[in-house]
Amino acid sequence: MAALSPRYQIGAALALAAVAVAVCVHLLMVFLSLAPANTVTKKHGEAIEEWIYPEFEQNWKLFAPNPLQQNIAVQVRAEVRTKDGALRTTGWTDLSAQDGAAIEGNPVPSHTQQNELRRAWDFFVSTHNTDNRPVALRGALSEQYLRRIVVMRLYRDDPTSKEGVIQRVQVRSSSTNVQPPKWSGERVSDKPVYRVLPWWSVTADEAAGGVR
Repeated sequence: MAALSPRYQIGAALALAAVAVAVCVHLLMVFLSLAPANTVTKKHGEAIEEWIYPEFEQNWKLFAPNPLQQNIAVQVRAEVRTKDGALRTTGWTDLSAQDGAAIEGNPVPSHTQQNELRRAWDFFVSTHNTDNRPVALRGALSEQYLRRIVVMRLYRDDPTSKEGVIQRVQVRSSSTNVQPPKWSGERVSDKPVYRVLPWWSVTADEAAGGVR
């Protein structure tokens, strides 16, 4: 900074100060989201949740892991209005399989490939009952978050979606039991179980590709 002119030194100092304040605020918000209930979290809980969820959510599963007993894949299909005015329904696209293929053999897979879709689905499941109705205040947010991810992925990867404008999307999960080792003698079904969500209309900004 010493080589900069006084005007640029002031600008750089202000930028560094802004970054430092933002980092401090973020660390404080993360701490409050993990801390036991107290006066601050009771009074400002809504603001803390708006800052943390869904991108910055933290939990303690690293220290108390619960191995998955099912393989869960998130799949999506869409209704696309093509350039000639026709309405076409795409086939089911397995987004989890795409992420798995991108991760396999990659020594440094991205955080997005590993966690974005999985955490979005976990977020949806934790805020909805088995009838896919929201049971928590963040239910609408989880739907919007998941919808925006699948729309972005369809526009990026699905040939039909690239040819028109997505009108609606439908998401489902496919859960398959992890097979036990042969020596255990245990038998579990290897047939997938589907959880199919209702069709969601795509908002104007999403349909225009505003979330790509």
